[in-house]
Amino acid sequence: MNAIVVLIVGFVVAYVGYRFYAGYVDAKIIKADPNRATPAKMYMDGVEFMPTSKNILYGYQFKSIAGAGPIIGPIIAIQWGWLPAVLWILLGTLFIGWVHDYASMMIAMRHEGASFGGLSHKLISPRARIILLSFIYFYLLLIAGAFGAVVVNTAIGLKASPMAWLLLTIAGVLAGQMIYRWKKDIILTTVVCVVIALFGIFLGTKLPSDAILGKEIANSRWVWAICAFVFCYFASVLPIWRFALPINYVASYVVFLGLFFGIIGIFVLHPDFTLPAVTSFSIPIGPMWPIMFVTIACGAISGWHSIVSSSGTARQLENELDARPVGAGVMFVEMLLALFALIIAGTIFTSSADYAAAIKLGPAGVFAAGVGKFLNALGLPLEVAKSYGSVMMIFLAITIMQLVIRFMRVATSELLSDVSPVFRNVHVGTLVASILGVILVMTGWWQYLWVLFGGANQLMASLALLLISAWLVSEGKSAAWAFYPMIFMFVTTIAALLYTAYNLLVVKVLGGAVKGEALIGNTLMGLVALFLVCAALVLAWEGFKAFQRFKAVRAEAAPSKA
Repeated sequence: MNAIVVLIVGFVVAYVGYRFYAGYVDAKIIKADPNRATPAKMYMDGVEFMPTSKNILYGYQFKSIAGAGPIIGPIIAIQWGWLPAVLWILLGTLFIGWVHDYASMMIAMRHEGASFGGLSHKLISPRARIILLSFIYFYLLLIAGAFGAVVVNTAIGLKASPMAWLLLTIAGVLAGQMIYRWKKDIILTTVVCVVIALFGIFLGTKLPSDAILGKEIANSRWVWAICAFVFCYFASVLPIWRFALPINYVASYVVFLGLFFGIIGIFVLHPDFTLPAVTSFSIPIGPMWPIMFVTIACGAISGWHSIVSSSGTARQLENELDARPVGAGVMFVEMLLALFALIIAGTIFTSSADYAAAIKLGPAGVFAAGVGKFLNALGLPLEVAKSYGSVMMIFLAITIMQLVIRFMRVATSELLSDVSPVFRNVHVGTLVASILGVILVMTGWWQYLWVLFGGANQLMASLALLLISAWLVSEGKSAAWAFYPMIFMFVTTIAALLYTAYNLLVVKVLGGAVKGEALIGNTLMGLVALFLVCAALVLAWEGFKAFQRFKAVRAEAAPSKA
Protein backbone atom coordinates (compact mmCIF):
# COMPACT_ATOMS: atom_id res chain seq x y z
CA MET A 1 0.00 0.00 0.00
CA ASN A 2 1.12 3.55 -0.68
CA ALA A 3 1.92 5.72 2.33
CA ILE A 4 -0.24 8.55 0.99
CA VAL A 5 -3.36 6.41 1.51
CA VAL A 6 -2.52 6.05 5.21
CA LEU A 7 -2.01 9.81 5.54
CA ILE A 8 -5.32 10.60 3.84
CA VAL A 9 -7.18 8.18 6.10
CA GLY A 10 -5.45 9.82 9.05
CA PHE A 11 -6.62 13.28 7.99
CA VAL A 12 -10.19 11.99 7.56
CA VAL A 13 -10.20 10.37 11.02
CA ALA A 14 -8.84 13.58 12.56
CA TYR A 15 -11.51 15.72 10.88
CA VAL A 16 -14.43 13.43 11.68
CA GLY A 17 -13.30 12.79 15.24
CA TYR A 18 -12.67 16.43 16.08
CA ARG A 19 -15.54 18.00 14.14
CA PHE A 20 -18.34 15.57 14.97
CA TYR A 21 -17.53 13.24 17.89
CA ALA A 22 -15.60 15.73 20.03
CA GLY A 23 -17.96 18.52 18.98
CA TYR A 24 -20.99 16.52 20.13
CA VAL A 25 -19.48 15.58 23.50
CA ASP A 26 -18.28 19.14 24.13
CA ALA A 27 -21.64 20.75 23.31
CA LYS A 28 -24.21 18.15 24.41
CA ILE A 29 -22.65 16.12 27.25
CA ILE A 30 -20.00 18.26 28.94
CA LYS A 31 -21.73 21.50 27.84
CA ALA A 32 -18.69 23.74 27.81
CA ASP A 33 -19.73 27.17 29.06
CA PRO A 34 -17.84 30.28 27.87
CA ASN A 35 -19.27 32.25 30.80
CA ARG A 36 -18.02 29.90 33.52
CA ALA A 37 -14.96 31.20 35.38
CA THR A 38 -11.93 28.99 34.82
CA PRO A 39 -9.31 28.17 37.49
CA ALA A 40 -6.78 30.29 35.57
CA LYS A 41 -8.92 33.38 36.15
CA MET A 42 -10.12 32.51 39.64
CA TYR A 43 -6.71 31.73 41.11
CA MET A 44 -4.30 33.62 38.87
CA ASP A 45 -0.98 33.63 40.74
CA GLY A 46 1.49 33.92 37.86
CA VAL A 47 3.12 30.64 38.89
CA GLU A 48 0.75 27.69 38.36
CA PHE A 49 -2.44 29.50 37.34
CA MET A 50 -2.10 31.87 34.39
CA PRO A 51 -4.81 32.77 31.82
CA THR A 52 -3.26 32.01 28.44
CA SER A 53 -4.46 32.31 24.86
CA LYS A 54 -5.55 29.06 23.25
CA ASN A 55 -3.13 29.81 20.38
CA ILE A 56 -0.19 29.63 22.78
CA LEU A 57 -1.64 26.70 24.73
CA TYR A 58 -2.12 24.73 21.52
CA GLY A 59 1.64 24.70 20.97
CA TYR A 60 2.35 24.19 24.67
CA GLN A 61 -0.03 21.23 24.91
CA PHE A 62 1.35 19.60 21.75
CA LYS A 63 4.93 19.84 22.88
CA SER A 64 4.02 18.81 26.40
CA ILE A 65 2.30 15.56 25.37
CA ALA A 66 4.29 14.73 22.23
CA GLY A 67 7.58 13.38 23.54
CA ALA A 68 9.64 10.60 22.05
CA GLY A 69 6.76 8.16 22.65
CA PRO A 70 4.75 8.73 19.43
CA ILE A 71 7.97 8.14 17.48
CA ILE A 72 9.62 5.27 19.35
CA GLY A 73 6.41 3.26 19.89
CA PRO A 74 5.28 2.96 16.26
CA ILE A 75 8.83 2.31 15.01
CA ILE A 76 9.14 -0.64 17.41
CA ALA A 77 5.56 -1.87 16.96
CA ILE A 78 5.91 -2.26 13.18
CA GLN A 79 7.50 -5.63 13.99
CA TRP A 80 3.92 -6.96 14.21
CA GLY A 81 3.27 -5.41 10.80
CA TRP A 82 2.31 -1.89 9.78
CA LEU A 83 -1.44 -2.62 9.45
CA PRO A 84 -2.16 -3.49 13.12
CA ALA A 85 -0.13 -0.46 14.18
CA VAL A 86 -2.05 1.86 11.82
CA LEU A 87 -5.40 0.52 13.03
CA TRP A 88 -4.50 0.97 16.71
CA ILE A 89 -3.20 4.51 16.15
CA LEU A 90 -6.33 5.56 14.24
CA LEU A 91 -8.99 3.77 16.31
CA GLY A 92 -7.21 4.35 19.61
CA THR A 93 -7.14 8.10 19.03
CA LEU A 94 -10.69 8.26 17.67
CA PHE A 95 -12.38 6.38 20.51
CA ILE A 96 -10.00 6.72 23.48
CA GLY A 97 -7.12 9.18 23.01
CA TRP A 98 -8.92 12.49 22.56
CA VAL A 99 -11.59 11.41 25.07
CA HIS A 100 -8.90 10.89 27.70
CA ASP A 101 -7.05 14.17 27.05
CA TYR A 102 -10.09 16.42 26.70
CA ALA A 103 -12.00 14.96 29.66
CA SER A 104 -8.91 15.09 31.92
CA MET A 105 -8.73 18.79 31.15
CA MET A 106 -12.44 19.41 31.75
CA ILE A 107 -12.69 17.48 35.02
CA ALA A 108 -9.78 19.47 36.47
CA MET A 109 -11.27 22.77 35.28
CA ARG A 110 -14.66 21.93 36.80
CA HIS A 111 -12.92 21.18 40.14
CA GLU A 112 -10.95 24.43 40.41
CA GLY A 113 -7.74 23.08 38.88
CA ALA A 114 -7.42 20.14 41.30
CA SER A 115 -4.79 17.51 40.55
CA PHE A 116 -5.70 13.85 40.18
CA GLY A 117 -4.72 13.33 43.81
CA GLY A 118 -7.37 15.76 45.00
CA LEU A 119 -9.89 14.48 42.47
CA SER A 120 -9.44 10.84 43.56
CA HIS A 121 -9.92 11.87 47.21
CA LYS A 122 -13.16 13.68 46.39
CA LEU A 123 -14.62 11.32 43.81
CA ILE A 124 -13.44 7.91 45.06
CA SER A 125 -11.87 7.71 48.56
CA PRO A 126 -8.99 8.98 50.74
CA ARG A 127 -7.19 5.64 50.29
CA ALA A 128 -7.46 6.01 46.52
CA ARG A 129 -5.70 9.38 46.77
CA ILE A 130 -2.63 7.93 48.51
CA ILE A 131 -2.39 4.96 46.15
CA LEU A 132 -2.85 7.08 43.04
CA LEU A 133 -0.33 9.73 44.12
CA SER A 134 2.24 7.04 44.93
CA PHE A 135 1.66 5.44 41.57
CA ILE A 136 1.92 8.80 39.78
CA TYR A 137 5.22 9.64 41.49
CA PHE A 138 6.78 6.32 40.56
CA TYR A 139 5.40 6.60 37.05
CA LEU A 140 6.86 10.09 36.61
CA LEU A 141 10.22 8.87 37.92
CA LEU A 142 10.22 6.21 35.19
CA ILE A 143 9.68 8.91 32.58
CA ALA A 144 12.41 11.11 34.05
CA GLY A 145 14.95 8.28 33.95
CA ALA A 146 14.00 7.01 30.50
CA PHE A 147 13.76 10.41 28.80
CA GLY A 148 16.84 11.62 30.68
CA ALA A 149 18.77 8.79 29.10
CA VAL A 150 17.44 9.78 25.66
CA VAL A 151 18.68 13.35 26.20
CA VAL A 152 22.11 12.21 27.43
CA ASN A 153 22.59 9.69 24.64
CA THR A 154 21.49 12.17 21.98
CA ALA A 155 23.75 14.91 23.32
CA ILE A 156 26.72 12.52 23.19
CA GLY A 157 25.83 10.90 19.87
CA LEU A 158 24.82 14.09 18.04
CA LYS A 159 27.38 16.77 18.81
CA ALA A 160 25.23 19.42 17.08
CA SER A 161 22.31 18.99 19.48
CA PRO A 162 23.67 20.83 22.58
CA MET A 163 23.96 24.11 20.65
CA ALA A 164 20.42 23.65 19.32
CA TRP A 165 19.26 22.93 22.88
CA LEU A 166 20.98 26.09 24.19
CA LEU A 167 19.42 28.37 21.56
CA LEU A 168 15.99 26.78 22.13
CA THR A 169 16.31 27.71 25.80
CA ILE A 170 17.29 31.28 24.93
CA ALA A 171 14.47 31.55 22.40
CA GLY A 172 11.91 30.19 24.87
CA VAL A 173 12.90 32.54 27.70
CA LEU A 174 12.83 35.44 25.24
CA ALA A 175 9.36 34.39 24.07
CA GLY A 176 8.05 34.46 27.65
CA GLN A 177 9.50 37.92 28.17
CA MET A 178 8.10 39.26 24.90
CA ILE A 179 4.59 37.86 25.46
CA TYR A 180 4.01 38.42 29.17
CA ARG A 181 6.25 41.39 30.02
CA TRP A 182 6.80 43.40 26.87
CA LYS A 183 3.30 42.59 25.51
CA LYS A 184 4.60 42.10 21.98
CA ASP A 185 2.49 40.76 19.12
CA ILE A 186 2.25 36.96 19.23
CA ILE A 187 3.06 36.60 15.53
CA LEU A 188 6.19 38.75 15.81
CA THR A 189 7.26 36.87 18.94
CA THR A 190 6.73 33.50 17.31
CA VAL A 191 8.67 34.38 14.15
CA VAL A 192 11.63 35.86 16.03
CA CYS A 193 11.94 33.06 18.58
CA VAL A 194 11.37 30.17 16.16
CA VAL A 195 14.00 31.60 13.80
CA ILE A 196 16.46 31.69 16.73
CA ALA A 197 15.68 28.04 17.53
CA LEU A 198 16.06 26.99 13.89
CA PHE A 199 19.32 28.90 13.66
CA GLY A 200 20.52 26.83 16.62
CA ILE A 201 20.13 23.66 14.54
CA PHE A 202 22.29 25.12 11.77
CA LEU A 203 24.81 26.62 14.23
CA GLY A 204 25.17 23.26 15.93
CA THR A 205 26.48 21.72 12.71
CA LYS A 206 29.17 24.42 12.58
CA LEU A 207 29.97 24.49 16.31
CA PRO A 208 29.61 20.93 17.64
CA SER A 209 30.02 20.35 21.36
CA ASP A 210 33.33 18.50 21.07
CA ALA A 211 34.88 21.46 19.21
CA ILE A 212 33.85 23.85 21.99
CA LEU A 213 34.19 21.72 25.11
CA GLY A 214 36.69 19.08 24.05
CA LYS A 215 36.01 15.40 23.44
CA GLU A 216 36.32 14.32 27.09
CA ILE A 217 33.65 16.72 28.35
CA ALA A 218 31.43 16.35 25.26
CA ASN A 219 31.33 12.57 25.76
CA SER A 220 30.72 12.65 29.52
CA ARG A 221 27.36 11.26 30.63
CA TRP A 222 27.67 13.13 33.93
CA VAL A 223 27.98 16.49 32.15
CA TRP A 224 24.82 16.10 30.09
CA ALA A 225 22.82 14.44 32.88
CA ILE A 226 23.58 17.37 35.17
CA CYS A 227 22.79 19.86 32.38
CA ALA A 228 19.46 18.13 31.73
CA PHE A 229 18.34 18.21 35.35
CA VAL A 230 19.59 21.77 35.94
CA PHE A 231 17.42 22.73 32.96
CA CYS A 232 14.51 20.87 34.57
CA TYR A 233 15.21 22.54 37.94
CA PHE A 234 14.59 25.99 36.47
CA ALA A 235 11.47 24.69 34.70
CA SER A 236 10.13 23.44 38.03
CA VAL A 237 10.83 26.40 40.34
CA LEU A 238 10.24 29.33 37.98
CA PRO A 239 6.73 30.59 37.13
CA ILE A 240 5.36 28.53 34.28
CA TRP A 241 5.14 31.56 31.94
CA ARG A 242 8.81 32.35 32.49
CA PHE A 243 10.39 29.03 31.39
CA ALA A 244 8.42 25.83 30.78
CA LEU A 245 5.45 27.22 28.83
CA PRO A 246 7.33 29.45 26.31
CA ILE A 247 10.11 26.89 25.71
CA ASN A 248 7.54 24.21 24.90
CA TYR A 249 5.66 26.70 22.73
CA VAL A 250 8.75 27.53 20.65
CA ALA A 251 9.83 23.87 20.47
CA SER A 252 6.38 22.92 19.18
CA TYR A 253 6.99 24.96 16.01
CA VAL A 254 10.27 23.15 15.35
CA VAL A 255 8.39 19.85 15.59
CA PHE A 256 5.37 21.18 13.64
CA LEU A 257 7.63 22.31 10.80
CA GLY A 258 9.46 19.00 10.71
CA LEU A 259 6.15 17.14 10.63
CA PHE A 260 4.58 19.47 8.04
CA PHE A 261 7.45 19.42 5.56
CA GLY A 262 8.09 15.75 6.24
CA ILE A 263 4.50 14.97 5.22
CA ILE A 264 4.95 17.07 2.09
CA GLY A 265 8.08 15.03 1.39
CA ILE A 266 5.98 11.89 1.64
CA PHE A 267 3.56 13.26 -0.95
CA VAL A 268 6.53 14.12 -3.20
CA LEU A 269 8.14 10.67 -2.96
CA HIS A 270 4.82 8.79 -2.42
CA PRO A 271 6.63 5.66 -1.18
CA ASP A 272 5.04 2.23 -0.81
CA PHE A 273 5.31 0.21 2.38
CA THR A 274 8.20 -2.21 1.98
CA LEU A 275 7.71 -4.05 5.28
CA PRO A 276 4.92 -6.64 5.71
CA ALA A 277 1.38 -5.52 6.52
CA VAL A 278 1.15 -8.29 9.13
CA THR A 279 3.91 -10.58 10.38
CA SER A 280 2.54 -12.82 13.12
CA PHE A 281 0.45 -12.52 16.25
CA SER A 282 3.36 -13.37 18.54
CA ILE A 283 6.88 -12.02 18.06
CA PRO A 284 9.92 -11.95 20.42
CA ILE A 285 8.58 -8.80 22.10
CA GLY A 286 5.34 -10.60 22.94
CA PRO A 287 1.84 -11.22 21.53
CA MET A 288 0.05 -8.51 19.57
CA TRP A 289 -2.55 -8.33 22.32
CA PRO A 290 -1.84 -6.98 24.82
CA ILE A 291 1.80 -5.94 24.19
CA MET A 292 1.33 -3.86 21.04
CA PHE A 293 -1.29 -1.75 22.82
CA VAL A 294 1.25 -0.67 25.44
CA THR A 295 4.15 -0.41 22.98
CA ILE A 296 2.25 2.25 21.02
CA ALA A 297 1.07 4.60 23.76
CA CYS A 298 1.51 8.25 22.79
CA GLY A 299 -0.08 8.65 19.39
CA ALA A 300 -3.08 6.48 20.34
CA ILE A 301 -3.68 6.93 24.09
CA SER A 302 -1.23 7.88 26.85
CA GLY A 303 -1.62 8.36 30.58
CA TRP A 304 1.04 11.09 30.53
CA HIS A 305 -1.45 13.31 28.69
CA SER A 306 -3.84 13.23 31.64
CA ILE A 307 -1.11 14.58 33.95
CA VAL A 308 -0.33 17.43 31.54
CA SER A 309 -3.99 18.20 30.84
CA SER A 310 -5.11 18.24 34.48
CA SER A 311 -2.12 19.55 36.46
CA GLY A 312 -0.85 21.88 33.72
CA THR A 313 -3.08 23.04 30.89
CA ALA A 314 -6.35 23.07 32.88
CA ARG A 315 -4.82 25.75 35.11
CA GLN A 316 -4.08 28.01 32.15
CA LEU A 317 -7.18 27.84 29.94
CA GLU A 318 -9.06 31.14 30.00
CA ASN A 319 -12.26 29.81 28.41
CA GLU A 320 -13.98 26.42 28.59
CA LEU A 321 -14.58 26.51 24.85
CA ASP A 322 -10.79 26.32 24.38
CA ALA A 323 -10.64 22.81 25.86
CA ARG A 324 -11.79 21.09 22.66
CA PRO A 325 -9.19 22.60 20.29
CA VAL A 326 -6.41 22.38 22.89
CA GLY A 327 -7.31 19.00 24.39
CA ALA A 328 -8.97 17.01 21.61
CA GLY A 329 -7.45 18.87 18.66
CA VAL A 330 -3.84 18.45 19.76
CA MET A 331 -4.35 14.72 20.32
CA PHE A 332 -5.35 14.27 16.68
CA VAL A 333 -2.20 16.12 15.60
CA GLU A 334 -0.10 13.75 17.72
CA MET A 335 -1.87 10.90 15.95
CA LEU A 336 -0.50 12.26 12.67
CA LEU A 337 3.00 12.42 14.19
CA ALA A 338 2.71 8.73 15.14
CA LEU A 339 1.56 7.87 11.60
CA PHE A 340 4.51 9.85 10.23
CA ALA A 341 6.94 7.82 12.36
CA LEU A 342 5.25 4.58 11.30
CA ILE A 343 5.49 5.52 7.62
CA ILE A 344 9.20 6.23 8.08
CA ALA A 345 9.82 2.79 9.56
CA GLY A 346 7.63 1.06 6.99
CA THR A 347 8.96 2.68 3.82
CA ILE A 348 12.65 3.59 4.08
CA PHE A 349 13.98 0.03 4.33
CA THR A 350 14.27 -2.36 1.41
CA SER A 351 13.63 -5.44 3.56
CA SER A 352 12.77 -6.65 7.05
CA ALA A 353 16.42 -7.59 7.52
CA ASP A 354 17.50 -3.99 6.91
CA TYR A 355 14.91 -2.80 9.43
CA ALA A 356 16.07 -5.37 12.01
CA ALA A 357 19.67 -4.19 11.64
CA ALA A 358 18.70 -0.53 11.97
CA ILE A 359 16.40 -0.98 14.99
CA LYS A 360 19.26 -2.54 16.97
CA LEU A 361 20.95 0.89 16.85
CA GLY A 362 17.84 2.55 18.24
CA PRO A 363 14.55 4.04 16.97
CA ALA A 364 16.02 7.56 17.11
CA GLY A 365 18.43 6.72 14.28
CA VAL A 366 15.58 5.30 12.20
CA PHE A 367 13.54 8.46 12.69
CA ALA A 368 16.46 10.78 11.85
CA ALA A 369 17.16 8.83 8.66
CA GLY A 370 13.51 9.03 7.62
CA VAL A 371 13.19 12.74 8.33
CA GLY A 372 16.41 13.27 6.41
CA LYS A 373 15.09 11.37 3.41
CA PHE A 374 11.75 13.20 3.20
CA LEU A 375 13.16 16.68 3.89
CA ASN A 376 15.93 16.04 1.38
CA ALA A 377 13.20 15.40 -1.21
CA LEU A 378 12.28 19.07 -0.79
CA GLY A 379 15.82 20.27 -1.44
CA LEU A 380 17.26 20.46 2.09
CA PRO A 381 20.84 19.10 2.20
CA LEU A 382 20.79 15.52 3.50
CA GLU A 383 23.13 16.09 6.46
CA VAL A 384 21.19 19.14 7.64
CA ALA A 385 17.93 17.22 7.18
CA LYS A 386 19.22 14.30 9.29
CA SER A 387 20.45 16.75 11.92
CA TYR A 388 16.97 18.31 11.99
CA GLY A 389 15.44 14.89 12.69
CA SER A 390 17.92 14.18 15.48
CA VAL A 391 17.38 17.59 17.08
CA MET A 392 13.63 16.95 16.96
CA MET A 393 14.28 13.92 19.18
CA ILE A 394 16.18 15.86 21.85
CA PHE A 395 13.54 18.62 21.80
CA LEU A 396 10.81 15.99 22.17
CA ALA A 397 12.59 14.46 25.16
CA ILE A 398 13.86 17.50 27.09
CA THR A 399 10.58 19.42 26.90
CA ILE A 400 8.78 16.43 28.46
CA MET A 401 11.45 16.04 31.14
CA GLN A 402 11.04 19.58 32.41
CA LEU A 403 7.33 19.04 33.01
CA VAL A 404 7.94 15.65 34.63
CA ILE A 405 10.17 17.21 37.29
CA ARG A 406 7.65 20.02 37.81
CA PHE A 407 4.81 17.53 38.32
CA MET A 408 6.98 15.36 40.60
CA ARG A 409 7.53 18.44 42.74
CA VAL A 410 3.74 18.91 42.99
CA ALA A 411 3.23 15.21 43.81
CA THR A 412 5.91 15.40 46.52
CA SER A 413 4.05 18.27 48.17
CA GLU A 414 0.70 16.46 48.03
CA LEU A 415 2.13 13.19 49.35
CA LEU A 416 4.49 14.38 52.09
CA SER A 417 3.41 17.87 53.15
CA ASP A 418 1.46 16.34 56.05
CA VAL A 419 4.63 14.59 57.21
CA SER A 420 6.74 17.75 57.18
CA PRO A 421 6.10 21.30 55.89
CA VAL A 422 9.56 21.26 54.28
CA PHE A 423 8.17 19.18 51.42
CA ARG A 424 5.95 22.08 50.42
CA ASN A 425 9.06 24.01 49.46
CA VAL A 426 9.41 24.03 45.66
CA HIS A 427 13.20 23.68 45.84
CA VAL A 428 13.10 20.62 48.11
CA GLY A 429 10.60 18.72 45.95
CA THR A 430 12.50 19.64 42.79
CA LEU A 431 15.90 18.61 44.19
CA VAL A 432 14.57 15.25 45.41
CA ALA A 433 13.04 14.52 41.99
CA SER A 434 16.18 15.64 40.14
CA ILE A 435 18.54 13.58 42.29
CA LEU A 436 16.43 10.45 41.84
CA GLY A 437 16.33 11.08 38.09
CA VAL A 438 20.11 11.46 37.86
CA ILE A 439 20.57 8.21 39.81
CA LEU A 440 18.34 6.32 37.38
CA VAL A 441 20.15 7.73 34.34
CA MET A 442 23.68 7.24 35.65
CA THR A 443 23.28 3.79 37.21
CA GLY A 444 21.53 2.40 34.17
CA TRP A 445 18.61 1.05 36.19
CA TRP A 446 16.18 2.88 33.91
CA GLN A 447 16.97 0.22 31.28
CA TYR A 448 15.53 -2.48 33.54
CA LEU A 449 12.46 -0.36 34.22
CA TRP A 450 11.91 0.78 30.62
CA VAL A 451 9.98 -2.36 29.75
CA LEU A 452 7.43 -1.32 32.40
CA PHE A 453 7.07 2.21 31.10
CA GLY A 454 4.50 1.28 28.46
CA GLY A 455 2.42 -0.67 30.96
CA ALA A 456 2.63 2.03 33.62
CA ASN A 457 1.71 4.66 31.04
CA GLN A 458 -1.39 2.88 29.83
CA LEU A 459 -2.37 1.96 33.37
CA MET A 460 -2.25 5.67 34.19
CA ALA A 461 -4.58 6.25 31.23
CA SER A 462 -7.08 3.68 32.50
CA LEU A 463 -7.00 5.19 36.00
CA ALA A 464 -7.58 8.66 34.54
CA LEU A 465 -10.58 7.31 32.61
CA LEU A 466 -11.79 5.71 35.85
CA LEU A 467 -11.78 9.12 37.55
CA ILE A 468 -13.49 10.69 34.55
CA SER A 469 -16.19 8.00 34.55
CA ALA A 470 -16.77 8.48 38.29
CA TRP A 471 -17.15 12.22 37.76
CA LEU A 472 -19.61 11.77 34.90
CA VAL A 473 -21.71 9.36 36.96
CA SER A 474 -21.65 11.73 39.94
CA GLU A 475 -22.90 14.54 37.69
CA GLY A 476 -25.63 12.41 36.15
CA LYS A 477 -24.06 12.68 32.71
CA SER A 478 -23.68 9.96 30.08
CA ALA A 479 -20.50 8.04 30.96
CA ALA A 480 -20.39 5.29 28.32
CA TRP A 481 -18.01 7.24 26.05
CA ALA A 482 -15.39 7.19 28.83
CA PHE A 483 -16.37 4.06 30.76
CA TYR A 484 -16.01 1.49 27.96
CA PRO A 485 -12.60 2.83 26.83
CA MET A 486 -11.56 2.59 30.50
CA ILE A 487 -12.58 -1.08 30.66
CA PHE A 488 -10.62 -1.89 27.50
CA MET A 489 -7.50 -0.06 28.66
CA PHE A 490 -7.68 -1.52 32.16
CA VAL A 491 -8.03 -5.14 31.02
CA THR A 492 -5.38 -4.73 28.31
CA THR A 493 -2.86 -3.12 30.65
CA ILE A 494 -3.36 -5.63 33.46
CA ALA A 495 -2.84 -8.43 30.93
CA ALA A 496 0.33 -6.76 29.61
CA LEU A 497 1.77 -6.31 33.12
CA LEU A 498 0.96 -9.89 34.14
CA TYR A 499 2.58 -11.15 30.92
CA THR A 500 5.65 -9.03 31.68
CA ALA A 501 5.82 -10.24 35.29
CA TYR A 502 5.54 -13.88 34.17
CA ASN A 503 8.34 -13.50 31.64
CA LEU A 504 10.63 -11.75 34.11
CA LEU A 505 10.02 -13.77 37.27
CA VAL A 506 9.13 -17.23 35.98
CA VAL A 507 10.86 -17.54 32.63
CA LYS A 508 14.03 -15.55 33.31
CA VAL A 509 14.60 -15.52 37.07
CA LEU A 510 13.21 -18.89 38.19
CA GLY A 511 14.19 -20.43 34.86
CA GLY A 512 17.82 -19.46 35.44
CA ALA A 513 18.12 -17.47 32.22
CA VAL A 514 19.76 -14.46 33.91
CA LYS A 515 22.50 -14.01 36.49
CA GLY A 516 24.28 -11.26 38.41
CA GLU A 517 23.03 -7.71 37.89
CA ALA A 518 20.52 -8.90 35.29
CA LEU A 519 19.04 -11.24 37.91
CA ILE A 520 18.51 -8.33 40.30
CA GLY A 521 17.14 -6.09 37.56
CA ASN A 522 14.69 -8.64 36.23
CA THR A 523 13.51 -9.51 39.74
CA LEU A 524 12.94 -5.83 40.48
CA MET A 525 11.03 -5.33 37.21
CA GLY A 526 8.81 -8.32 37.88
CA LEU A 527 7.98 -7.23 41.40
CA VAL A 528 7.23 -3.68 40.22
CA ALA A 529 4.88 -5.07 37.57
CA LEU A 530 3.02 -7.04 40.25
CA PHE A 531 2.87 -3.94 42.48
CA LEU A 532 1.32 -1.93 39.64
CA VAL A 533 -1.28 -4.65 39.08
CA CYS A 534 -2.20 -4.76 42.79
CA ALA A 535 -2.43 -0.95 43.00
CA ALA A 536 -4.66 -0.86 39.93
CA LEU A 537 -6.98 -3.56 41.26
CA VAL A 538 -7.40 -1.74 44.58
CA LEU A 539 -8.17 1.52 42.77
CA ALA A 540 -10.63 -0.27 40.49
CA TRP A 541 -12.43 -1.71 43.52
CA GLU A 542 -12.56 1.70 45.18
CA GLY A 543 -13.88 3.14 41.92
CA PHE A 544 -16.58 0.47 41.67
CA LYS A 545 -17.78 1.32 45.18
CA ALA A 546 -17.83 5.01 44.25
CA PHE A 547 -19.97 4.23 41.17
CA GLN A 548 -22.45 2.35 43.34
CA ARG A 549 -22.54 5.21 45.84
CA PHE A 550 -23.19 7.82 43.15
CA LYS A 551 -25.94 5.70 41.59
CA ALA A 552 -27.63 5.27 44.97
CA VAL A 553 -27.54 9.02 45.59
CA ARG A 554 -28.99 9.68 42.15
CA ALA A 555 -31.73 7.13 42.72
CA GLU A 556 -32.71 8.74 46.04
CA ALA A 557 -32.71 12.19 44.46
CA ALA A 558 -34.90 11.11 41.53
CA PRO A 559 -38.59 12.11 41.82
CA SER A 560 -40.96 9.28 42.69
CA LYS A 561 -43.20 7.95 39.90
CA ALA A 562 -45.90 6.92 42.33
